[in-house]
Amino acid sequence: MKGRSKELDVAKNLKMVDWFKAELVDSVAELFKALLKNGNDAVGDALASIIIVCYLLGQRVGVSFLAVDAKIKEKLRISVDNSPDSDTWQKELVGLLVYLEKNKR
Repeated sequence: MKGRSKELDVAKNLKMVDWFKAELVDSVAELFKALLKNGNDAVGDALASIIIVCYLLGQRVGVSFLAVDAKIKEKLRISVDNSPDSDTWQKELVGLLVYLEKNKR
């Protein structure tokens, strides 16, 4: 009977992963619509939804919130190192990295 319970857990987990993937696609679509309408509240809401779904999807597949945060910071550092010094993009990346490190995410 225990094997059956594990099968149900795996099936439930796969269903949740699929649900999160669908939510992510839906949230990206909402972001694109909000960008067309120039509504800052709607854009912020869509971006927040995307971030939340990404964290939850990661957790569901075995990647902790802390690991996601660490990967984000690592990618930011690499991008900063590979950007031209006077590049606006680099300044934005540095600003985000500083923000994340100050908030101990």
